[in-house]
Amino acid sequence: MSLFLTIAIVHFMALVSPGPDFLFVSQTTISRPRRDALWGVAGITLGVVIWAMLALLGWHIVLEKMTWLRRTLIVCGGLYLCWMGWQLLRSAWRNNNASTDAANKTAPAFAAPHTFLRGLLTNLANPKALVYFGSVFSLFVNSDMDIAFRISLLALIAIETAAWFTFVALVFATPFIRARYQQLKRGIDAATGALFFGFGVFLIAGNK
Repeated sequence: MSLFLTIAIVHFMALVSPGPDFLFVSQTTISRPRRDALWGVAGITLGVVIWAMLALLGWHIVLEKMTWLRRTLIVCGGLYLCWMGWQLLRSAWRNNNASTDAANKTAPAFAAPHTFLRGLLTNLANPKALVYFGSVFSLFVNSDMDIAFRISLLALIAIETAAWFTFVALVFATPFIRARYQQLKRGIDAATGALFFGFGVFLIAGNK
């Protein structure tokens, strides 16, 4: 099996395992206009490309030698995930009975770029991304790779990431799932917020 195909399979397996990125896309899709969710997917894709570029440049070596930097990044990521979790928990506790469609109509004009930024920050704070690109992905990186192959890998990772999360967004944008979300909005927001908050606390508490 070629190295290119091996990385494609490994990366896809990493993508489909649930984590903060999946939670962000699914929750955004069922609670916001689909265009906003796709902006979020674009932000996550950019974050993955940034991680991949760092890995190809030997980022894992820097993290191994500068443990304080690794710990700082983990704490910052954990704090951001906790903040996102708190926002969702607070939203769940509010008495908001307006329909999703009504909320979408009153969405501010800056919602799409804002969702893009949230998607980017969610991925950069994602503990899965830090572990995956800092260890697993780096196992396939070596100094013999030429520039063309590295660019091809970046393109592969970007396409795979965008395709998977676009699929997730389209699935959660179906009328049936949106209708179910409207019925269970507070519970879903609370559960998603608790998971985000839990991810963040786990990162911070385990950062030794």
